[in-house]
Amino acid sequence: MSDTQLPTRPTPELAAMVAAYNHMNHYGRANGMALTVPAPGQAEYRMTIQEEHLSSPNTCHGGVLAGLMDAALGASALSLAFTSLEFVSTVEFKMNYLHAVHLHDVLVAKGTVDHTGKKLIVSSCVIYRVADGKQDVAVARGLGTFNRYPASKRDFAKLLMQ
Repeated sequence: MSDTQLPTRPTPELAAMVAAYNHMNHYGRANGMALTVPAPGQAEYRMTIQEEHLSSPNTCHGGVLAGLMDAALGASALSLAFTSLEFVSTVEFKMNYLHAVHLHDVLVAKGTVDHTGKKLIVSSCVIYRVADGKQDVAVARGLGTFNRYPASKRDFAKLLMQ
């Protein structure tokens, strides 16, 4: 992570903020995505491909991977923005699909903040297939840009300050 800004005021604990985010993130739960945040500016989502994620026999729909990519990119940016009592929204992201993903594949998406400025945060992500408990192969890579804005603009801020 480079060009990051340090928090300028007291903030709730990152773990509490992530827990509150997980509680309201219906999309992640509906798709079986589990979020962990090792540190501000880093995020990992893990999910297992189920039948509802398939677009043809045994092959995952690309939109599922795009959703996972956007979530991991955004969560890495959000975890850093939280430290300044800010939120983020996706401005754009791009991704490259590298390998097919199949039914019951376990995926881990690792997002990292690469740059943060006054208005924008840029994150990168790699989605790996996991086999035998180890990262097997990168199935997709992506890059995203996120707008940062004050948490006071959203009701979610009330959850953080309780």
